[in-house]
Amino acid sequence: MKNGKRVNEILAVVILILTAVLVAAVAFRAYDLYDADRRLAKEQEKQEWARVYARNEQAQGRVREMEEEIRSITEDRESLRHFIAGIQSGELAGTVYDTVSDNETVSGNETVSGNETVSGNETVSGNETVSGNGTVSGNETVSGNETVSGNGTVSGNETVSGNETVSGNGTVSGNETVSGNGTVSGNITVSGNDSDLAYVTLAQRRQLRTSLEETILVNRSDKMILEENKIDFSEYKIACLGDSITAATNLESEENYLQYSYPSRLKELLGAEEVYNLGIGGSSIGRYWADAFVDRYREIPEDSDIIIVMGGTNDGFCASDKEFGSLEEREPHTFCGDLDELMRGIRDWYPDAAVFFATPLPNVLHDYLMRENDYLLAQSEFSDVILSLADEYGFEVVDLYNSNILDSHDADIVADYIPDGVHANPDGYQILAEHFAAALIRYYGNNAGAPDDASETISSNDIRGLLKGLNVKE
Repeated sequence: MKNGKRVNEILAVVILILTAVLVAAVAFRAYDLYDADRRLAKEQEKQEWARVYARNEQAQGRVREMEEEIRSITEDRESLRHFIAGIQSGELAGTVYDTVSDNETVSGNETVSGNETVSGNETVSGNETVSGNGTVSGNETVSGNETVSGNGTVSGNETVSGNETVSGNGTVSGNETVSGNGTVSGNITVSGNDSDLAYVTLAQRRQLRTSLEETILVNRSDKMILEENKIDFSEYKIACLGDSITAATNLESEENYLQYSYPSRLKELLGAEEVYNLGIGGSSIGRYWADAFVDRYREIPEDSDIIIVMGGTNDGFCASDKEFGSLEEREPHTFCGDLDELMRGIRDWYPDAAVFFATPLPNVLHDYLMRENDYLLAQSEFSDVILSLADEYGFEVVDLYNSNILDSHDADIVADYIPDGVHANPDGYQILAEHFAAALIRYYGNNAGAPDDASETISSNDIRGLLKGLNVKE
């Protein structure tokens, strides 16, 4: 009996050991499968990001070619105007007609643009874009178009309806009905319509003034603020985080080129103790391209009293909808997620600094590149996210994108200040520096030199504020 019991005990132990070994084997096998899946997913993600970086490298190389293309015709303003109009219309060698009129239907075209007048037609519909025309008027119906924008005047039509977007026009008025459109926004004037459902903003002021006119007016106001400045910045240290526009890398061939950068000019204009230039050419805010702001903001010196962050241009050249992300999710390696992390990091690491975020200057090369790469997003989308997150974090904003200054969609701006369509010459950087300097003076003047008490957002969106004190009629 004892021997039998002993045998049973040994068998039980053996069975237990075998069971444990089997369970361990199954567990190890499951882990091996999990680890293999994890490594495969990681490798696939690595390959996907390699494709994204390769795509973005190609896009950046194309941008450099475009810059040279524009630079080569900068001195011929008429050729430059025609070239830029071609980019905006989508046809670099497109035919421009004086009038498209007296047709029963103008429809099914990818673009109806560059015409002095589109009028007297029974229907202007089913076109992808109706834009860049002097006047769209006197038509019975302007409807069913994807975009009706960038026209001097859209007026005198019986019906303007059923269009996906009606925006960026100088005047939308005198129409019997303006209704049923997806978006009616960004028009300088929407008035005199029987049915007026539009929300009026100043976002598309380029239809009121050319960028050159706006730049001259705004710069005149900035200079007046600088001349009347009573604030002592001699003990202030300013850090400027940015890309090639901050670094002025386009001027590297010139001796002592950094003297022309906007941070250097800002130091001289304000008499600041120090201005740190943390600009790196080609860098982006997000981690889908080189030298991402979110990975290097800790390089900002701890003794900085003021931090200016200007970026987003290279993000616009790179990011698809996937890399753009969303404000709802804010995933890492997306523009929305990395910008959120950047702002949160600056807030936490530099709690005593006054922080200013600048939206990117609008540039025509973004439009040019979008014509070749349909995955790219409108530059305004990047600007809107900067504005939204800056408001959320309580940061000040210098809204360059909506200001209509130094906008390279204007051939005169390119010829005088932005010779490659993106980067400024010394005169352009001086205007930019004066604009930032005036913004800082207004901020400290309004808040008695106490950044922690700041409540107003500095924005060049309000042309009336910028022209205050000037004898200029709007």
